[in-house]
Amino acid sequence: MDKERLYERVHSMITSSTKDPKYISISTVKVADLFGVKHNEVEQGLQDLVNEGRLKKLKMTDPPHFDMYLLP
Repeated sequence: MDKERLYERVHSMITSSTKDPKYISISTVKVADLFGVKHNEVEQGLQDLVNEGRLKKLKMTDPPHFDMYLLP
């Protein structure tokens, strides 16, 4: 999984979000389908980006408790 391509895609998804503050809940299965890889590769790539500080990850407080990704 190319982390730069993943970051570019996630970055554009977040910046085009209409939510305030801008965030996105990502379906790793759908992103994996777009890139033609397994969903656990996408999950690992997202976690690597969070660990590098390029993305922030929060958990929604209300159900359905999705993971949210924001730009730092």
